[in-house]
Amino acid sequence: MALKIAPSILSADFGRLAHEIGSVARAGADEIHVDVMDGRFVPNITIGPLVVEAARRATDLPLDVHLMIEDPDRFVSEFIRAGADWLTVHVEACVHLDRCLAEIKRQGAKAGVSLNPSTPPETLAYALDKVDRILVMSVNPGFGGQKFIPSSLAKLTALREMISSSGRAIDLEVDGGVNLETIASVAGAGADTVVAGSAVFGTEDYGRTITALRRAAAPEC
Repeated sequence: MALKIAPSILSADFGRLAHEIGSVARAGADEIHVDVMDGRFVPNITIGPLVVEAARRATDLPLDVHLMIEDPDRFVSEFIRAGADWLTVHVEACVHLDRCLAEIKRQGAKAGVSLNPSTPPETLAYALDKVDRILVMSVNPGFGGQKFIPSSLAKLTALREMISSSGRAIDLEVDGGVNLETIASVAGAGADTVVAGSAVFGTEDYGRTITALRRAAAPEC
């Protein structure tokens, strides 16, 4: 299966958000990644359901909504109503992860779980039956444009093995510092989807950039 690319609108021009989303969609993006931050779980504040609604109107691509917020259970319904296709919460922020994942799926979205850089894969051992996606943070979340943390590769490999052993079709995603220099290692470690923010939106030609990322991910092709 070809590596999927999900540009993060965190790095987009919000004054031209609909245009930016349309541009990366036409350039070959597979999903649109939406980073939601509350200024408490991570040291930054970004957007809420209204921007997700705007993104939903701008594209038919799946919206990959990543909740970097405390007590995400309170907002599951709002973000799904706003148009989230994937809704990802952090294992570190969920007191009752099993219940939160079950509620996401009950409301019709695909359920994801994210792990911060220092969180071990084993924290998901008893939740794999409800997980559709695992998101590995390869930077400390909160801000775009950070450098990739190399130890994330070992975590990706371990999670790939856990997923294979589970027998479930769980998507393995990575977010943070993915660019032309790191994407081959990420793909080689077993990622199915990569989030690319400044690596895409920080360039002049989104189509050329996305094509280059795909080629760099599979250099033998």
